[in-house]
Amino acid sequence: METVAGMDAVLLGRIQFGATMAFHIVFPAFTIGLSAYIATLEVLWLRTKKQHYHTLARFWTKIFAVSFAMGVVSGIVLEYQIGTNWSRFAEVIGNTLAPLFAYEVLTAFFLEASFLGIMLFGWNRFPPWLHTLACIVVALGTALSGFWILAANSWMHTPAGFTIRDGITYPGNWFDIIFNPSMPYRFAHMMIATYLTTSLVVAAAGARYMLAARFPDEARTMLHMGLGMLALLAPLQVVVGDLHGLNTLKHQPAKIAAMEAHWDGTHPAPLVLFAWPDAKNERNLAEWSIPKLGSLILTHEWEGRFPGLLDFKREDRPPLLPVFFMFRLMVGIGLLMIAVGITGSVLWWRKRLGAARWFLHPLAYGWPVGFVALLAGWIVTETGRQPWIVHGVLRTADAAAPVTAAQVASSLALFVLVYGVVFSIGVWYINKMIRTGPQPFMAGPESLPSRPLGAAQPGAEKLP
Repeated sequence: METVAGMDAVLLGRIQFGATMAFHIVFPAFTIGLSAYIATLEVLWLRTKKQHYHTLARFWTKIFAVSFAMGVVSGIVLEYQIGTNWSRFAEVIGNTLAPLFAYEVLTAFFLEASFLGIMLFGWNRFPPWLHTLACIVVALGTALSGFWILAANSWMHTPAGFTIRDGITYPGNWFDIIFNPSMPYRFAHMMIATYLTTSLVVAAAGARYMLAARFPDEARTMLHMGLGMLALLAPLQVVVGDLHGLNTLKHQPAKIAAMEAHWDGTHPAPLVLFAWPDAKNERNLAEWSIPKLGSLILTHEWEGRFPGLLDFKREDRPPLLPVFFMFRLMVGIGLLMIAVGITGSVLWWRKRLGAARWFLHPLAYGWPVGFVALLAGWIVTETGRQPWIVHGVLRTADAAAPVTAAQVASSLALFVLVYGVVFSIGVWYINKMIRTGPQPFMAGPESLPSRPLGAAQPGAEKLP
């Protein structure tokens, strides 16, 4: 079998799709949360007539436009990669999954396309109630898009409602396909993650303005709303994550065993705080753990048992190191978000938030943390599904297209280069708009275009 740097075409194809998805996923996740935030600001402005809500809505809408465009552009390539690198997957699974993506276009994209123009360019062309309605519909459209994507992705983890004839899947019950066993938990977990990620970005921007003594009303509003959402949703995510974990244990026990580095299923599992899992010798090195706590969390019993890695053949185990460490990174950031939300809320309640520079400084530069947690969770989910591309139905090795390792490696290098440049420019420009800050609305002909790319004007005052 031909290899490049010791990697065959299947592994290189997985790396290419994973790298492309890693660049792509941060933008849709951000737009889902940001569209809901903008709609909330619009409603507050419509009800209270306070100008700073209107200013913030216009400001974040421009950032939304850039992020939305980046998400669309980076996501188109994924469809071509399925055809070029995973043609067998498309052949076997296409009858079942393709309609879900079509439903996304027919529902979510149509909603967004119908009202996005009003949202972006209709500030002084339409009545305020209509513009607010457009923002709400766009927020619903982005959430609906997430619903269909999560339905398709969840089906790959817990397939249901289909039959197999001559090695090809055919849909049987669409309700079972869409609302497959893991879909409600996975959708709730992902949506909360998008709102947490956006809340941290909003709070970080507010902290930057507060430290710089700029836009005081807007900064205070962003801090209060961002930290309030963190305090509310981060603990809720623990509950949803627990339910999601129990569901995963039921349907994908090998993934849970890898997440916990749990080898021997005949004994209660400790909660492994840190270890270096040794897949070759089937043990953990330098393990720090709390006895039986893993069983209590996953079975809700001190003496509970669940399958360990030794209960699965080596070829049926997921890659151990990325699943184990990325899960701990995700959980660690989640606990950090809880601490930030609670601390910020207490400071807010005691009217000390604006003066707590020890808290605002790290918060101002903590905006990437939510994206890191998002990517870590995605790596756990998708890597933990291996060696299956559709769990129990189609192995990843059997889903690949007949392409050579050299062909995949060359396109992988090109994708990483191009996406790295585009991603860097997008993040740089969004950061530039945030540094420029929310500008008061100036009514007049020059404001009609409401151009998102005109949000960072040369010579405007910048944050340090």
